[in-house]
Amino acid sequence: MTHLLAQLRVLPQVEVVTECVEDNALAVWDNHQVMINLKGVDDNFDQLVSIKDILYGEGSFSLHAADLSFGIPGIRLAQQLGTGADWKGFLPIYAPIREGQPDITNPASAVVSDSLLSAGVLFYVRQSKYDSNTMIVPISFARTLLNQQGMLSSLEFKLKPDANLQKVKRQMRKIVGSKYNVLDRYEQQGDTFRIMQIEKLVAFFFLAFILVVACFNIVSSLSMLMIDKREDIRTLSCLGATEKQIASIFRCEGLLIALAGALLGIIIGVVLCLLQQHYGIVRLGGSDGTYILDAYPVSLRFYDVVAVFLASAAAAALAAWLPVRQLGKRLVDEKQ
Repeated sequence: MTHLLAQLRVLPQVEVVTECVEDNALAVWDNHQVMINLKGVDDNFDQLVSIKDILYGEGSFSLHAADLSFGIPGIRLAQQLGTGADWKGFLPIYAPIREGQPDITNPASAVVSDSLLSAGVLFYVRQSKYDSNTMIVPISFARTLLNQQGMLSSLEFKLKPDANLQKVKRQMRKIVGSKYNVLDRYEQQGDTFRIMQIEKLVAFFFLAFILVVACFNIVSSLSMLMIDKREDIRTLSCLGATEKQIASIFRCEGLLIALAGALLGIIIGVVLCLLQQHYGIVRLGGSDGTYILDAYPVSLRFYDVVAVFLASAAAAALAAWLPVRQLGKRLVDEKQ
């Protein structure tokens, strides 16, 4: 494994590499007991992620000093433990022993413990998955407590700004083979993004159905227009216009009405999305800080706009075709 890690570290597109050891542990503070995800990281972790942008408190990003280890909890975890950003004294951390057979008559022999000092800060990434149960600690502390000396849970990379993500992933998978997973940021949270995609798809189909129902207005408008233009249809028929030519006139008019409405609607929708993105017109909650996000989140994607326009065009074509097909032939026959 060591030679594989060495090959990954020297890839030219890699800027920062951090070793991580993660596992479950128990944190105890003032009669509060919380199961936590203990995340041991290297000292260069602040170079891997912009952690200084998500730290809150009077301290700074520091994981150890001499033989002392510092812990940085998520904001929700600090609330559950009641420690705040800067606790006084040592915070006990417990983990089950991994080797040997514990003495059932002495439950304390089944766990190993160590303690952390406060770094004076906590982190807030606005994701419950991390804020509510993660404690960032030195990797040496995690390895000692979890008895994983020389072991890794993951190797995290930060690529250079001009790096090609897909190309680097292929290179890494070629080096490590199928024994290890190579995941980017989105793949690491695949379940969350899949749920969001499914929600987005369901919403699109519901809105498309509403659009089809709304197109019945076009059907009724065209039908009334054809009835109102009965004398004009007779005149065109007497002048030699065929059924197909007469039907195409109404079909083109219906398409123009529908497509003009779809285009106008898309323009208005894009403008509203841009205003929401930049100014947060639709707010969440009565005041700032009530929710994690103060404004309703919106992301405008080009292919979403194209998909909406194509769906609108298809519904418009159907709405223009149906009344012409049903009424056009009957009205022409009546004139003859």
